Amino acid sequence: MPADPPQGLRPETLAVSHGYDPAMGMGAVKPPIFMTSTFVYPSAQAAKDVHEAFFEGTGPAVGATNHIYARLGHPGLDMLEARLAAIDGAEAAAAFCSGMAAHSTIALAHVRPGDSVLHGRPIYGGVDMLYNRFLPQFGAHAVAYLDGTDDAGVRSAAEAALAKGPLALIIAESPANPTAAIVDLALMVRIADEVGSRTGRRPLVVVDNTLLGPFAQRPIEHDVDLCMTSLTKYCGGHSDLLAGGITGAKTLVDPLRQLRTTLGNHLDPHTSWLLMRSLESVHVRTERAMSNARAVADYLRDHPKVAGVTYLGHLAEGSRQRAVYDRQCKAAGSTFSFHLHGGEDEAFRMLDCLRLMKMAVSLGGSETLICHSASTTHYAVAPEQRLAGGITDGTIRLSVGIEHVDDLIADLGQALDAV
Repeated sequence: MPADPPQGLRPETLAVSHGYDPAMGMGAVKPPIFMTSTFVYPSAQAAKDVHEAFFEGTGPAVGATNHIYARLGHPGLDMLEARLAAIDGAEAAAAFCSGMAAHSTIALAHVRPGDSVLHGRPIYGGVDMLYNRFLPQFGAHAVAYLDGTDDAGVRSAAEAALAKGPLALIIAESPANPTAAIVDLALMVRIADEVGSRTGRRPLVVVDNTLLGPFAQRPIEHDVDLCMTSLTKYCGGHSDLLAGGITGAKTLVDPLRQLRTTLGNHLDPHTSWLLMRSLESVHVRTERAMSNARAVADYLRDHPKVAGVTYLGHLAEGSRQRAVYDRQCKAAGSTFSFHLHGGEDEAFRMLDCLRLMKMAVSLGGSETLICHSASTTHYAVAPEQRLAGGITDGTIRLSVGIEHVDDLIADLGQALDAV
């Protein structure tokens, strides 16, 4: 089992090598890929002991590093999860085959027929479908709040959720996809505590940290229960893998690992290795991307054909949102939206004239990605719900990459000329 993280080391340092001991890999500086589906037992009794430890948490094999079958766990997963937990400042982590696999596992572990879920709007389209289309088929209910910094508004939404059934989860996507709307994490924790005191059942606070990632925001430091990150994005960073991670207390993460065994949505050995490689450079890549994003956001803010920009670095001094940002974020990230004057026609004309930026969904890669939210990532969200979350037909999401910033601005400029 990988050792606990050394005291005093910063997340950027832990991301480079934590979780791997070269002695595990015959002295190799970098970890090997353990490409096996199953593991040999030294004896029949050892096989029984390992299964007892895994499924019951008892017996002589508890605490030892034992593996049974790669779906249950493998050395690459052990190393990756140790590193993810250390970076997030959490006790434990679980890795999955996609961000949605992580979200779905949380939902299936904690939401029962008749329960309600509280989430923000906007929220990623896949998560919206999970809580508003899939789970209602099994008797669950979802209620949305529109401003995650508005105490009265969130409390009102929480009461509406409680009126539908016991509140199981409070979901905070902060910043939200695609508008970078911010959520007050301390407020969500307070409401969860109050609901628990009143009803005897405290909802879990789950924060989706995908848009900022582990170095610009650490939700676990703000007493949330679970931090979920789509590792496909900034942590993978090269638009060439799918993965999701959950960090939190061991008592909350262990049951998710057990459910993962049944669902079969674990992360495979090769992708685990790719992620450990990519985690080493996350902070360098994101620093460059965030520097580019500020310049691009400033350019768009001043452009006459742009109606508004949702970049976190532009939050007004003295505003409620800015106060939350200053308290819980270390940087503004590099994914945000801008709104064109006009609608879909103008947005499509601009997008079709881009020469450098790649029109595609996803975010957090080394390349700059851009898309029209209403017709792609949030296509399946009802139009009135999109509008309530600030997504118009003229909204364009931009994930700024690490190219030269002058080339990015030039590409935007010539495309906007076509609008």
